[in-house]
Amino acid sequence: MNALHGVLDSAVSVQAMPLQFGGGFIELAVLFLILAIVAGVLGARGVAGLSMDIAKWLVIIFVILAIVTFIL
Repeated sequence: MNALHGVLDSAVSVQAMPLQFGGGFIELAVLFLILAIVAGVLGARGVAGLSMDIAKWLVIIFVILAIVTFIL
């Protein structure tokens, strides 16, 4: 009976997780921003421009998803 009681306790202690997805858009945007700054300092303007474009779009996606999350 004790083993069954332990199984029921562990089954009941499972917590429901909210529906979230860990996109990590801000972390990636910061990474590409740092890459763009370093590339700009080193003179690789093409890489710097591309990295800034990627960082800009990641921030835009993050803001849109944040607004949708707050509305819902």
